[in-house]
Amino acid sequence: MTTTDFSALCEQAKAYSGFEPEDAAILAQEAVRLGACLDTITDAFYTELQAIPEAAPFLEGRVETLKKTHTAWLQKLLEGPYDAEFAAYMHRVGVVHVQVKLPEKFMTSGIGLINKHLIPLLPRLYHDQPEKIGPLLKALNAATSFCLLIMLESYRGHELERFMEVTGISRALYNNLAAAYRSAQRRVA
Repeated sequence: MTTTDFSALCEQAKAYSGFEPEDAAILAQEAVRLGACLDTITDAFYTELQAIPEAAPFLEGRVETLKKTHTAWLQKLLEGPYDAEFAAYMHRVGVVHVQVKLPEKFMTSGIGLINKHLIPLLPRLYHDQPEKIGPLLKALNAATSFCLLIMLESYRGHELERFMEVTGISRALYNNLAAAYRSAQRRVA
């Protein structure tokens, strides 16, 4: 089993998603206002998931429990703080999805569904402050992308562990092969 450097993963995911300190500040400032809509977003999210036949086995008999967990997850997404501890939490969320064998495409499409139901609420919530909508959209997009990158790392780690288990390759051998590959790639570029 590998250990994950959650500080490094956090910073990498922030860089790749464009999640900046200003985004975190906007979300923290608006967490209460947006938090009032999280049950509505979660209900719409699970209504759509229940209409997807492939999702049924993952939801059967668990929707109400999953809704509570999902709403709590969304609240944490809004509040942060977006540090190594947050990255470890998001990674654990990914691990849970790996453990229940949820296809990776559901993680990606799930973020899309969250945004599908969250973004249209913004003009109503901020009709009196339309200047906030653009920065808030940027912050929400960056935050959900940031979380997705971290959660998907759980899938990558699981795939690597399974590959090493099936092939019998040790971690040291894998690391040496990966370093040789990267070195060769740099020479070609």
